[in-house]
Amino acid sequence: MRVVVIGAGIVGAATAYELVRAGAEAVLVDAAHTGRATAAGAGIICPWTGRDEEPLAVAGAGRYPGLLAALAEDGQHEVGYRKVGALLLLPPDEARAEQVRARVTARAAADPHAGEVTTVDATEARQLFPALGHQDGGFGGTALQLSGAARLDGRRLRAALVAAAERHGLRTVAGTAGIEARDGRVRGVRVAGELIGADAVVAAAGAWSRALLDPVGVRVEVVPQRGQIVHLRLPGTDTAHWPVVLPAGTGHYLLTFDDSRVVVGATREDGSGFDHRVTAAGLAEVLNQALAVAPGLAPATHLETRVGFRPAGPDGLPLLGTVPGPAGLVVANGLGSGGLTAGPYAGAVAARLALGREPDPDVRLDLTPYDPLRTARP
Repeated sequence: MRVVVIGAGIVGAATAYELVRAGAEAVLVDAAHTGRATAAGAGIICPWTGRDEEPLAVAGAGRYPGLLAALAEDGQHEVGYRKVGALLLLPPDEARAEQVRARVTARAAADPHAGEVTTVDATEARQLFPALGHQDGGFGGTALQLSGAARLDGRRLRAALVAAAERHGLRTVAGTAGIEARDGRVRGVRVAGELIGADAVVAAAGAWSRALLDPVGVRVEVVPQRGQIVHLRLPGTDTAHWPVVLPAGTGHYLLTFDDSRVVVGATREDGSGFDHRVTAAGLAEVLNQALAVAPGLAPATHLETRVGFRPAGPDGLPLLGTVPGPAGLVVANGLGSGGLTAGPYAGAVAARLALGREPDPDVRLDLTPYDPLRTARP
């Protein structure tokens, strides 16, 4: 069986990897659009702290140990993944803080991958993430520490998935794909005049999916949401094991990598279209939020600002599943800001659907909430 996957972000790369490991013939087509979400994403794996629980994200976090082991068997040993834990900075209002504490503790208790949840004071938090500042500025409250949270480098993970898949026979094609359908089912894709025949097609084109799917009569409500993410460096500072920092209720974050790099973000700009610019307002928002809790970042060097277009669905939920027609078409999209958390798991589900199998052999996964066409139906 041959399956063509369109889009080589984290979802598409994971889909292709799972397909070839299952013994299928797979072709991965990518247009290398500027602003792909995977290339810009921060890489936080911590799905237990948001207001609403997202089952795909929770399953995605649990999938990482097995995925990393499989990649290591295929010669890919390093993707920047490290379990560093997370600090959820609680709001100063005691009632709100207690609500957050109760919610996160309950979720973590239901998932062993979350690890232990403990309360730390400001002094302990600053010991873990020194840039949080001192008594005269910066974070001065309490925080929840989640030991199971991790971070990774999305670019390296995507490259590792593709390289490992190529080891199993994956063919990669550069260019813009058009889906070919006839007699009610997909027949393949056309790239630069070449028809690549296929028994199934997985559409994982992120924010560019509407242009891909509209010509075959499939309307998905996915739009680009611009995110601006700032990368800083603290020269001479060992940041390799600093935890992820999540100020509760803000949507912003801080995390670090091994090369004294600190990543702070991010804007969530609806209605941006594909405007791939760093803006003054975006920089101000990200840096002001970061410095408000971590004034120790003030002397950091600005390295770069990455801009990515998150594929945002109509109701905040992913779009994952088959469509009524054309037959053989699987949509895997709309993961929004949770792409690097849920992406590898969503790719595994998409691969199984393309092969005509159950979405997940280990659990009864209900894909109804993720119906790609749910907003088009009465």
